[in-house]
Amino acid sequence: MVSPDTARAGEVRPGDTIGVEEEFHVVDVETGDLSPSARRILRGADAEPELHRSMVETATAVHTDLTGLRADLIEKRRSLVESAARHGLAVVAAGSVPGSGAGPSHVYPDERYERMAAEYRQLVDEQQVAACQVQVGVPDKDLAVRITRRIREWLPALLALSVSSPYFAGQDTGYASYRTVVTSRWPTVGPPPDVATAAEYQRVVDTLVESGVISDAGMIYFDARPSARYPTVEVRVADSCPRVDDAVLLAALARGLVTVAAEEDAAGRPLPEAPQVLLRAATWRAARSGLSGHLVDPATRSALPANARVDALLAHVRPALEARGEWEIAVDLLEDLRGRGTSATRQRALRASPEDAREVVQSLAKETAEGTG
Repeated sequence: MVSPDTARAGEVRPGDTIGVEEEFHVVDVETGDLSPSARRILRGADAEPELHRSMVETATAVHTDLTGLRADLIEKRRSLVESAARHGLAVVAAGSVPGSGAGPSHVYPDERYERMAAEYRQLVDEQQVAACQVQVGVPDKDLAVRITRRIREWLPALLALSVSSPYFAGQDTGYASYRTVVTSRWPTVGPPPDVATAAEYQRVVDTLVESGVISDAGMIYFDARPSARYPTVEVRVADSCPRVDDAVLLAALARGLVTVAAEEDAAGRPLPEAPQVLLRAATWRAARSGLSGHLVDPATRSALPANARVDALLAHVRPALEARGEWEIAVDLLEDLRGRGTSATRQRALRASPEDAREVVQSLAKETAEGTG
């Protein structure tokens, strides 16, 4: 995201602004292997380093409409794709690639990353996974905390739409989003906590830092959180999306959730209650089967077909989408996604044997680059 000076508190209403951060794998497209070549690619790309030398990250500017956001996402991808191609490499936007977690990892040469590697050891070694994170403007910190409580029951549905990490360490994991399983091992991952004010939230963060569990507030990895840097709610539950249109759909739905939650808060509706164990179970269920099975509704404590839960999400955010003129866009993007299936489903259709890992990576690289030429 760009500087919050462009979206200062008091100048925007909740949901008025939006941005997306995308993480990418750097790959040798001929072999399908991860390549620790981020430094070379970054010299000629509009991107930033990530935890591993085989990963990079982009961040859009602050936008108010989906058209501008999509154009920005494509331009950021174009910069990466062209820079990678100059070095005989490619980039992949997906939760994982088959080679993730299969070989030695090296953190990017940065003091913070090196400190994390020394402290968290195997967790860092296996963190060769990529996410798509949506930043939605919320100028009030107390409201941002309450919004994370209000939207958390819907976040597994966003994950189910984005699943793109069935393979890890060369194996079919049986999960649609194994990235979720990998990241779940961190001590600060999962549904947002049961707090209702910025002061309560900050006490949780301070306790985690002071106890040595994390080294800084940037290591809070909840599925949705008030950003440590910007006046936003950061929705970070989703896998990285090979197709730009899926990232735009996630952004539209995430903004819709934040907008509806802010309206519920203004109307004085009580914060929804759901046991953390059910919230975590709902996330696991989405990671396990994506849109292919059932999803859990933590509010009603029931399971229902995944597409029915997605339909409920769409109905929930419809007023916010219609108010911004984004309803038809979101419906079209969702129908397109359902028509071709999730990335996890498409990847499995390509790989009949372990030898087909290269074909999966090549297909992901092609999808990542679509529209950037």
